[in-house]
Amino acid sequence: MLIQHIMQELQALPEEKLAEIYDLIHYFRLGLNQETNRAPSSSTELRTPGLLSGKLSDAFFNPLTEEELQQWE
Repeated sequence: MLIQHIMQELQALPEEKLAEIYDLIHYFRLGLNQETNRAPSSSTELRTPGLLSGKLSDAFFNPLTEEELQQWE
């Protein structure tokens, strides 16, 4: 039933916009496939606080300069 509603919405779109909708659906589906085929990574595992000991000064939380940000790109 939902697919019929989606089809009705698609049919109401201007022809010149269909390529954009196709790209949206296509890349969304590819992203779903990646999520289901991907092995769990370290970023999805629970983090253990206190792994590294030490203290941070308040300067750690200061925004980076534009030059420093460029080095990360």
